[in-house]
Amino acid sequence: MILFDDIGSYPLPGEVSREWIRRAFKDPNKRDRLFEILQDVMRQKIKAGVVIPTYPQFQEMNEQFLGIITEEEGDEPFVVKGEKAKIIELEAMEEVAKEYRDSTGERMKTRICVTGPIELHLKQLGSTIFGDILENLARSIDRFVKNSIDDAKDLEIYTVSIDEPSMGLNPEINIKRDDMIRALEIASEAASKRGIDVEIHLHSPICYKPMCEVGGIGVLGIEYAANPHYLDVIDFDDLEHSDKFIRVGVSRTDIYAMAAEYNDEKNIDVWKDGNSVKGMIEYFNSSDIVKKRLEKAYDTFGDRIKYTGPDCGIGTWPSQRSAFTLLECTGRGIKEFNG
Repeated sequence: MILFDDIGSYPLPGEVSREWIRRAFKDPNKRDRLFEILQDVMRQKIKAGVVIPTYPQFQEMNEQFLGIITEEEGDEPFVVKGEKAKIIELEAMEEVAKEYRDSTGERMKTRICVTGPIELHLKQLGSTIFGDILENLARSIDRFVKNSIDDAKDLEIYTVSIDEPSMGLNPEINIKRDDMIRALEIASEAASKRGIDVEIHLHSPICYKPMCEVGGIGVLGIEYAANPHYLDVIDFDDLEHSDKFIRVGVSRTDIYAMAAEYNDEKNIDVWKDGNSVKGMIEYFNSSDIVKKRLEKAYDTFGDRIKYTGPDCGIGTWPSQRSAFTLLECTGRGIKEFNG
């Protein structure tokens, strides 16, 4: 069975702003309302059929970690104090996990996503990568992962995803291959030592080969739905030789590109009619289309496909209703395939 997960980000409720969310993560007085919002999104993901949901990502991916790392450094630069390396969202998820355990008798399988050390270096220090700083950032990320695993109660940390969206897309990155591999080994250490799947989430598969050399990483994420040719880049023999698996995206998340295509084909303005948005999502991501995408990928990679779901995060989508529609369509297609 191929497991249905999601990348993490999700639209906010209509009455809540990004600025309010930013402040809420720093203000204990707003914590109760923040947790309610996070928990509601997790319940939506479960209701939509996501088997291994990622905690809702509302924070900016770099600031979520750099904000803590730079404020809570230990004796070395960019190495966070161990006790400060916490993903606050997971604390909120424990209540949903308890509900899930009371209902099913099982711990709730959860995927966590952490920003990779290369992406953090790019944000903080630019594209000329210094190996020692990169290693320190990787140690910090590994501490966030370790604490997430150790602190989990009713949650079961089932998958850890390291997000490196610029790799293969940013031509200005100047990094030594050995430094990259070393940093990713460090960032994946806590999870891989515990037998937890570690995924590298790439927005382009061009640099997948060095990822195959990272022992701690077991799964390569490929955004296949919007870019079917991406699978042509991956050599099955490389996966077999390195014993790696893949996560294939089978529903498109590039909503503005979809809207442009849909407007041209239907001669409408999809944004002026909420019902048209739902129709557009189902037009590009019906359960039948999702199933066929997965079947095509499976014809090439077979049991090397371990996870599937939307291509990327859906935090920029226009509403929670539209995001839920996508997850629901995706879930039905995956279920039909698995069946």
